[in-house]
Amino acid sequence: MILVALALFGLAAWAWTPDLPQAELDAKYLRQPGDRVALRALPGVQLHLRDSGPKDGPALLLIHGFGASLHTWEPWAAALSETYRVILVDLPGSGLSPPDPSGVYTDARSEQLLLALLDQLGVGAVTLIGHSIGGRIAWGLAARHPERVARLVLIAPDGFASPGFDYGKAPEVPASLKLMSHVLPRPVLRMSLSAAYADADTLSDPLTDRYFDLMRAPGARPALLARMQQTVLTDPVPTLRLIRAPTLLIWGEQDAMIPFSNAADYLAALPRARLAALPGIGHLPQEEQPGRGLAALQAFLRESQ
Repeated sequence: MILVALALFGLAAWAWTPDLPQAELDAKYLRQPGDRVALRALPGVQLHLRDSGPKDGPALLLIHGFGASLHTWEPWAAALSETYRVILVDLPGSGLSPPDPSGVYTDARSEQLLLALLDQLGVGAVTLIGHSIGGRIAWGLAARHPERVARLVLIAPDGFASPGFDYGKAPEVPASLKLMSHVLPRPVLRMSLSAAYADADTLSDPLTDRYFDLMRAPGARPALLARMQQTVLTDPVPTLRLIRAPTLLIWGEQDAMIPFSNAADYLAALPRARLAALPGIGHLPQEEQPGRGLAALQAFLRESQ
């Protein structure tokens, strides 16, 4: 019994994953103190962002996916900022953005935050670029606020029903995911992340470390679970049909997270959409083979100006 107890204690000690101090994360990932800003229109809300490129250039706003951060766009941002004003943002409770003090993580709340950010930065209409859940937020904003979205780029966007996410009801979050707030061993996270890449070698040790570190930001894991629990999907087709902005879909054909076949549903619903299909790439084109997705994006931006 003593040996069993010791073994269980050792397993618990190995699996226990506390938050990291914010100061430690800032020292490693915050480019400069001014990159975390307070939203004047929404007291208490702070967002981590990077605003680069010519301030008078056409503006791009990039929205990351679930469990990710603005760092996912780093392979694209340097090239894009030569011509465009590139605004990268961490959603509340992701990356280096603190959790939303309201506790609300719905898409409507995300739209409110992003519009407040654009107003504060003095930006009118933007090219809105969203990946996965960020894509769902992007197309919702484009439909409801067409005056703010000149062009739309959706990278493997979420929104259509899938196993565990039916229309009209919040998903049932498994107990194993709820444990994530306290137990998140690095090997388990790496195994989960690897499914997002067609080529598992893309998930290098430094890339794994970044995801692992930022998932342990204070309050990040409860915020991620809250975002999942507050997601109630509705049939996206009526909303998508409202979008008039020129739209580019970028999708890895080997996406194991959101199936490539969903691209046909988006093309059927979006009035002005086209598809850049990427063979041999998974759910994260901007990380797995950045040059291929970037080339499609840059061509679209040039043609739709």
